[in-house]
Amino acid sequence: MKASMIMFLLVLILVVFGGHYYIWSRLVRDPAWPAPWGTIATAVLIALALYLPATTFLARALPRSFATPISVVAFTWMGLGFLFTVAIFATDLARWMATFGAWLWASLVPRDPVDPVRRELLTRGAATAATAFALGSGAVALRGGLGEVDVAEVPVELERLPPQLGGFTIVQLTDIHIGALIGHRFIDQIVEKTNALRPDLIVITGDLVDGKVPELRRHAEPLGRLQARHGVYFVTGNHEYYSGVDPWLAFLERLGIRVLRNERIAIGDGAVSFDLAGIDDATAHKFGNGHGADLERALRGRDPERELVLLAHQPKAILDPAAAQVGLQLSGHTHGGQIWPFNHLVPLQQPYVAGLHRHGPNTQIYVSCGTGFWGPPMRLGAPAEITKIVLS
Repeated sequence: MKASMIMFLLVLILVVFGGHYYIWSRLVRDPAWPAPWGTIATAVLIALALYLPATTFLARALPRSFATPISVVAFTWMGLGFLFTVAIFATDLARWMATFGAWLWASLVPRDPVDPVRRELLTRGAATAATAFALGSGAVALRGGLGEVDVAEVPVELERLPPQLGGFTIVQLTDIHIGALIGHRFIDQIVEKTNALRPDLIVITGDLVDGKVPELRRHAEPLGRLQARHGVYFVTGNHEYYSGVDPWLAFLERLGIRVLRNERIAIGDGAVSFDLAGIDDATAHKFGNGHGADLERALRGRDPERELVLLAHQPKAILDPAAAQVGLQLSGHTHGGQIWPFNHLVPLQQPYVAGLHRHGPNTQIYVSCGTGFWGPPMRLGAPAEITKIVLS
């Protein structure tokens, strides 16, 4: 077993069991619920703590028909567990602040010790409040993750775009994550909605799949019905490299989807056109076989007077010095955080989380919240989107 895999397993065990212990200590141990509720809750949390990492391996080993129901339970609990952790931490923070305030007040005004019964009531009240918040927000998040995907229309002004191309539309799909929880029916709906927009160009900016071609071929095939006047283009995301990237690239080409790998093409006719470039994902170099992001190569020899739209899965590609030539970068990867408040952690790894931003005097970047979801079938504060970009 590779050292990287061993490290991954150790981190997974630490996070999973540490998180479940934190939930158990605050929601079960500290409130000291009467029998048999404390015992039942403890048994459930132990089972869930074991089930979650087991699913990581079972979902890959079993046929999709078995992997899907197993994954639904595991990933739903993953999302709920995150919300429980957030809620518990918020109550802990409030408790720490109250304790500090009480300590300050006691140093000025002596008072009787806290009644143990009152302490128990407060602890149980905090546990109940955290549970209510987690379950309530989890229900909202499930509705957001499993509901209809809306179209987000984004107008973008580009200085070098030929006037004749004003109103040119690009539909961006990204982070669909076809896999155990997202399949043929969802892709059918996305294709129908996308085609109904009658786009001039369709781009898919990575993380399309989570699994191998043989098991997901049927679910990805509807993408072959995508229609746009100037074609459909794709760049890799990090998840393609976990899923056997080369077979997937060959499969997409057979569907009529053009893969851009550190290259550019002209969109339009003659002078009434702009450059479209696409690069491999930022992690691609780790997988060898000629993969790796190379923006300089993609832009080599281009006319700097022409407008340039770049497809790059991760927003941090905008930090490449060569990106100064880019008029608009289209990215995904972040999912907009997917489940609040995770969006506040994304900036630790990416320069932009979601939406349209200006980066320097001549460059803009749009980061989609994503069309599907990864892991928990949940979205809270970061709705899924089919992005219709209107150039002017």
